[in-house]
Amino acid sequence: MTEKNNKKTTPEQTEYDKTLDLALRPKKWEDYIGQKKVKKNIQIIIEAAQKRGDKAPEHMLFHGNSGLGKTTLAYLLAKETGAGIRVTSGPAIKKTGELAAILTNLSEGDILFIDEIHRLNKVCEEMIYPVLEEFNLNLVVGNGPMARTVDLNIPQFTLIGATTQLALLSGPLRNRFGATFRLEPYSQKEIQKIIRRSAGLLGVEIKGDSVEKIAARSRFTPRVANRLLKRVRDFAEVKKDGIITPEITEKTFKNLNIDEKGLESGDINILETIIEKFNGGPAGIKAIAAAANENKDTILEIYEPYLVQIDFIKRTSRGRVATKKAYEHLNKEKKEV
Repeated sequence: MTEKNNKKTTPEQTEYDKTLDLALRPKKWEDYIGQKKVKKNIQIIIEAAQKRGDKAPEHMLFHGNSGLGKTTLAYLLAKETGAGIRVTSGPAIKKTGELAAILTNLSEGDILFIDEIHRLNKVCEEMIYPVLEEFNLNLVVGNGPMARTVDLNIPQFTLIGATTQLALLSGPLRNRFGATFRLEPYSQKEIQKIIRRSAGLLGVEIKGDSVEKIAARSRFTPRVANRLLKRVRDFAEVKKDGIITPEITEKTFKNLNIDEKGLESGDINILETIIEKFNGGPAGIKAIAAAANENKDTILEIYEPYLVQIDFIKRTSRGRVATKKAYEHLNKEKKEV
C-alpha cells in the first residue's frame, strides 16, 4: 500500500486519509471523544433553538489546528438536528455565482459547512453578509446599463465556518457568527481512547503499550493518531500477522523516521535551521523559511504550532527562538557568541 503524503505526522489529508476518516468518524455525540466544553455548548445551542421553535440554530465558527475534529462536529450537529449538510471550502468558491448556487440549493434548517473560511474571497464574503443576517441574497444580473439587482429569499440555515487561522478572518465576517468555539489539542489519554476505538473499528488487535507509543507521536491530534495507527497496522500486516505489538510499533516508527515526540524530517529541519544558522534565534519567519528552503505558510500552519506547543520554539517580538528543550532533544549545545 502506498501513501501519497510523505509527511506522516502532519494533519494534511490525502484521498486515502479522507476515506479512513469517514470510516472512523464518530456517528453520535457519545462516540466523539474530547472537546467536552465545546460539545456541551453546542448541545445547549441546539436545545435552546429547538425550544424556541427556531428553524435553524445560530451560525457557529470553529477554529483551531487542523485535524482536531471541526468537520466531524459539523456532521454530528447535522445528525443531532436531523438537518441536511452541504460541505465546501473557502478556496473552492471562486465566483459569486458558485456561492449563489450553493445558497439557493439549501433547504430550510440545512447546515452549510465552509472549511478554511478565511480563504473565502472578498467579493463572496461581502455577498454572504445579508444572507447570514436576514437570509436575503442580493444578486446583480447583467452588465453595464442593463444590470439590475435581484433579491432572493434564502431558507433559514446554519453556517458553520472552520478556520485554522482566526486572525485572517475579517472582523465583519467574524462578528456575524453567533457562537465561536476554539478546539483545543487533545490530551494523551483522549488520544489513547481514540486509538483504541479506531483499532476496534478497523478490527486490529493491539497489544502492550503500543497505544501509548502511537499516542506519544500523534501531536495531540486525532487525525494524525489515526494515520499513524494505519501505518503501524500496515507494517504489522506484513511483519506480524496483523497484530500490533510494541516491537512492531517501534520498528514502524524507526522505519518511517518518526522520533518519540512525533517529529520527522521537516520539523528537525526547522529546528536545526534556527539552531545552526541563527544560533538559536531570534530569527524572523521569512528568514527561517528561506534558510530552511521551506514555504513560509507551511511553517506557520504545519510545523510551528506543534513545535510551540511542546515548547521547542518560542515566539518573541524579535522572531522565533529555539528553547533549551529543543537543544536537548537534538543533542546540541548552544554556541557562545
